[in-house]
Amino acid sequence: MLQNNQQKTIFLSAPHMSGNEMKYISDAFKTNWIAPLGPNVDAFEKEIANYVGVSEAVAVSSGTAAIHLALSLLDVKRGDKVFCSTLTFVASANPILYQGAEPVFIDSEPETWNMSPRALEKAIKDASRVGKLPKAVIVVNLYGQSAKMDEIVFLCNQYDIPIIEDAAESLGSTYKGKASGTFGKFGVFSFNGNKIITTSGGGMLVSNDVEALKKARFLATQAKEPALHYQHSTIGFNYRMSNILAGIGRAQLEVLDQRVTARRLLFNRYSKDLCSIPGIQFMPELKDTKSNRWLTALTIDKEITGTSVHSILNALSEENIEARPVWKPLHMQPLFEGLSYYSHSENMSVSEGLFSSGLCLPSGSNMSEEDQMRVIKCMEELLKLKV
Repeated sequence: MLQNNQQKTIFLSAPHMSGNEMKYISDAFKTNWIAPLGPNVDAFEKEIANYVGVSEAVAVSSGTAAIHLALSLLDVKRGDKVFCSTLTFVASANPILYQGAEPVFIDSEPETWNMSPRALEKAIKDASRVGKLPKAVIVVNLYGQSAKMDEIVFLCNQYDIPIIEDAAESLGSTYKGKASGTFGKFGVFSFNGNKIITTSGGGMLVSNDVEALKKARFLATQAKEPALHYQHSTIGFNYRMSNILAGIGRAQLEVLDQRVTARRLLFNRYSKDLCSIPGIQFMPELKDTKSNRWLTALTIDKEITGTSVHSILNALSEENIEARPVWKPLHMQPLFEGLSYYSHSENMSVSEGLFSSGLCLPSGSNMSEEDQMRVIKCMEELLKLKV
């Protein structure tokens, strides 16, 4: 492949502005609502709650903050255990450590790449036998694809274990007609700069438990009690979203459905043009679900293609194309060394296989067809030369 370092960089998932953000930002400046309170925050919360179909939402500084608040509301503390998907970004599990609790990692399964109900059932039964059920289960919807929520909800309900649905990557996705992020006690969204819509940095905690979210607002505002002298009886956090960032979010939410359509189109084009190459398999979409296809993810069989994910990533980088490996499973991270892990089956760790063979291609909703064809041609040259 000819290297051309003068070509523009194609980013993995660049922010995509709607053009209407400045209206809401200007309103915030005109009214001097600059602090982490204000009309944009209130409206953004209502608009997200309405969009996904829940009673209420709380806008916070990050998806990580939303997970931390959910764990705090569930009274997770030192000595407790929380089950968590292993194939995810570290932010899904770090808040467990914030609370002094211990994560137990659950493998993926092949049809969604998300939490394996089989592995979860084994972990719950083991925990039940020793009288130490988890205080919560954190289920992650990877790259926009919902986990097998029917099976997971059924299992958790049997043992009265609350679910935190980490839908940081799956806003706009659905599972059997219901919005991603609305199946658990709490749902979590992220508006980081690379997400399907962004506030530059921010997150949202959603729930049908209005009283719990009232407490979440209290905790997220330094647990400040109603007294002029700043009374505090509980540990709180500085987690509320600013009115300016919420304004960006409102403009972004207006075009969310368009962004989902654009990313699904990108996925379909990648799949159509590359699926005929032996050794390539794209991330599946479970029946009766709709993924927002936040990132187009696929696996490369090294034995068939004759090349590794690492080699492909390096070659794409030389062409100024930003791609990424699939998340490194958390049970393999040095931070979590020695903690419990339940694999999908005795002889199969699905998440480890996906990590060794998976990669994510540029998937931004503002990516031109010309740029996508540049990526596709690079992949074709890299792989067909090896077949």
